[in-house]
Amino acid sequence: MASASRETDPAVQRSEDQEVLALVSRACAGNHGAFEAIYRRYCGRIYGLCLRLCADVVEAETATQDTFVRAWQKLDSFTGSGSLGGWLSRLATHAVADRRRRRKRRERLIEELPVASNTAPADAPNIAQNTATAAAGGAMSGSICSGLGIDLERAIARLPEAARTVFVLHDVEGFRHREIAELMGTAAGTSKAQLHRARKLLRVMLAR
Repeated sequence: MASASRETDPAVQRSEDQEVLALVSRACAGNHGAFEAIYRRYCGRIYGLCLRLCADVVEAETATQDTFVRAWQKLDSFTGSGSLGGWLSRLATHAVADRRRRRKRRERLIEELPVASNTAPADAPNIAQNTATAAAGGAMSGSICSGLGIDLERAIARLPEAARTVFVLHDVEGFRHREIAELMGTAAGTSKAQLHRARKLLRVMLAR
């Protein structure tokens, strides 16, 4: 399956790149308005990525929030050598992975406790309403979604966690296997195997 296209007119792309770099520079200087502009520009894309990775709306909202908190904290490390969208996508992938690790630790802890608690700590709050509004238009607007529809989205959500992550990063977001391996802490060969598994499972599910 083809990855999402990032091709555009070179002159337009340069103009957009310069605009983004200007926003980053102002945000690094403490300009909250500039960071809000970055947030509005990318929140739909990042929410869409998190939703596909998590296959859960609440988890996706929280991971999106975590991503932009990290972006604010680490924005001065963005060098401009790649796209800001790609940089944010990497932060989002790490945010999702961190939440998975925390969830698994909580599950292990609960299993080890002799008596389960009747109450659980409240999770992080949902992201602002404007994120949900922007995501409603942005999360499903990628070329893969518009071309293949909701059946594929549901099938992706049913994939095993590792296979789903590799499929979304490679076939939807356009990351290379080497990049995916670095993000997931695995080997490139493992990424390729998980992609093969994901595509095979998707073919079976969609055929049904």
